[in-house]
Amino acid sequence: MQKTYSNLIKGIRQYFEKNNLKKAVIGLSGGIDSSLSAFLVAKAIGPKNLLGLIMPEIGVSSKESTEYAKKLAELIGISYSIIPINSFLAPYKKSLKWKENKIAIINTKARTRANILYNYANTHNAIVIGTSNKSEMMLGYFTKYGDGACDLEVIGSLYKTEVYKLAKHLKLPKEIIERAPTAELFHGHTDEKELGAPYSEIDKILKQVEKGKKPKGKLAGEILKRIKENEHKTKAIPIIK
Repeated sequence: MQKTYSNLIKGIRQYFEKNNLKKAVIGLSGGIDSSLSAFLVAKAIGPKNLLGLIMPEIGVSSKESTEYAKKLAELIGISYSIIPINSFLAPYKKSLKWKENKIAIINTKARTRANILYNYANTHNAIVIGTSNKSEMMLGYFTKYGDGACDLEVIGSLYKTEVYKLAKHLKLPKEIIERAPTAELFHGHTDEKELGAPYSEIDKILKQVEKGKKPKGKLAGEILKRIKENEHKTKAIPIIK
């Protein structure tokens, strides 16, 4: 994995140099994807040039998420700020003229975090670092204009299983590597429950898809259906001519 690490660091540095960029901001969730992304960017451009924003929803986000995010930030030497999103979400319940459904509620959480990240980025002439891996991007498993909103994806070429391998190679905190992947958009939310299988199984199917093959089986069928339904996230916005 050392070669993978070296290539990613080189690519990040080249992107910043080519575009005359100095600073970046990243949302830290205490999960493996944001932790690895932050680690890579901090190593590439220097920890003083990266800020971590920890944006829990009090009452929904676990205390461990904030603690792990803080621990990661301190480990790699970047500054961080904790901004709970509850007060940003509250006006929606008071001001909207319709009753939100579950999808609207959870997507608004992700988009609120994106707004905060871009508010900082615009104010400080920084760019927003994405935290999506290749598995999520192929599946469309992210919120459009939410956690999918960013200026640079640094682990977007790595399948989730490869993210784990690189994180272990770089010796990220054990508790971050071993915790169940989750966006914590609601109580009990985990990637595995929502996707119906662990990433070790999902990635095998996605690798076949990438090669142009048509995998068989129930899980493969569900994965292919998800990819098709989420094409609006993974393809360019259609333009009517």
